[in-house]
Amino acid sequence: MNTYLQANLKLWNAWAALHAGLKSEAYSYNIDAFKAGRSTLYQLDIDEVGDVAGKSLLHLQCHIGLDTLSWARRGAQVVGADFSDTAIAVAQQVSDELGLGGRFVHSNLYDLPDALNEQFDVVYTSYGVLSWLPDIPRWGQIVGHFLKPGGVFYIAEIHPFLYVFDERNAGSIGELRVSYPYFHQPEPTAWPVQGSYADPTAQIGALTEYGWFFSLSDVINALIDAGLTIEFVREYPFCCFKALSFLERHDDGWWYPPDGQYLLPMTFTLRAHK
Repeated sequence: MNTYLQANLKLWNAWAALHAGLKSEAYSYNIDAFKAGRSTLYQLDIDEVGDVAGKSLLHLQCHIGLDTLSWARRGAQVVGADFSDTAIAVAQQVSDELGLGGRFVHSNLYDLPDALNEQFDVVYTSYGVLSWLPDIPRWGQIVGHFLKPGGVFYIAEIHPFLYVFDERNAGSIGELRVSYPYFHQPEPTAWPVQGSYADPTAQIGALTEYGWFFSLSDVINALIDAGLTIEFVREYPFCCFKALSFLERHDDGWWYPPDGQYLLPMTFTLRAHK
């Protein structure tokens, strides 16, 4: 693991410990609510993935596993994988306590074929995962490796177009500035971290985030090159978090520009099969 990924691992271990204790409604990091029966999945994901009852499902970059275990409650036999040992420990503890049968594997995504020797009916990943990966073509190969013939891959993710903006000090969409590249660069961009995306006020120490930009075509072509057939790519004018300071949260849980104006692509979904 290179220096950048080691720094990100330190960050995600800190975030996993923090998120395990949160009572956040915005990010569903509320383990007590989950134990009481709350699902953390968006209806969008449920509708577009389809029925998972009786199917095996691998959740890549699963964090503390609440989405993974929400699929288990819908009847899937689930395995979650993440490079944060802290996150995996939290996820496995919740699964065991609730008797959901989820299995969680501690592994860097790129090393996962050495740690897990199975194929799955569904491979799933979602929301804020790809920007942590330096090699999207290799990611596509990993997806193809774990998918059974005839199996379904699904991703719901923040639209890469959104990442080009620096919205600091922007009071409206008209004040957004294009500050970052849309296309992939080999070297990551570094950002100092304050708290977490779920709790910006948290004290986690002086840590740094390293991220890589990617384009929508990077994602599509990585999966095509891995032998998958794309069923659909869809773009949506809302986001799963307050990515821009002026977004407003609606009753459906998504964040939108005010008054429905300036409908930017902020989320995309993709479904493919092998």
